[in-house]
Amino acid sequence: MSTVPVAEGLFTWPTDDPHLIGGACRVCGTTTFPKQDSCPCCTADEIDARLLDTHGTLWTFTIQGFRPKEPYIGPAEFTPYGVGYIELPGQVMVEALLTENDVDRLRIGAPMELAIVPAGIDADGNDRVTFAFRPSVVGDGIKDGNGNGSHA
Repeated sequence: MSTVPVAEGLFTWPTDDPHLIGGACRVCGTTTFPKQDSCPCCTADEIDARLLDTHGTLWTFTIQGFRPKEPYIGPAEFTPYGVGYIELPGQVMVEALLTENDVDRLRIGAPMELAIVPAGIDADGNDRVTFAFRPSVVGDGIKDGNGNGSHA
């Protein structure tokens, strides 16, 4: 059995330093996630793969309190989960799963960092992983959007 990403081309894997893979337009500079074949702003097809920052800011969020419609793949027992938009400064806004589902532990503007998390088992019996963002905390300090530590 292997560990495989939910989809190719979303994030670097396997690695100890994962990054989301976005696209950067060579014509107008627009960054997208996931990488697209053409630019949504200027329609150019000159798009380069770009590794995105691993730290950002929680722009907004919600807690999904009910099982999504099929083809939801997940454990038989549903657990509410967080979904949010993470602003990667100077790059792009990413919609992502959050590792936290307690509204009292999340706040708009909070520093967040990329995490790779389990996402079930595929038809071949492989463990699947996907990307998510988690609150960025190190020891008793909290990282800023650039990954620098500070004390709260």
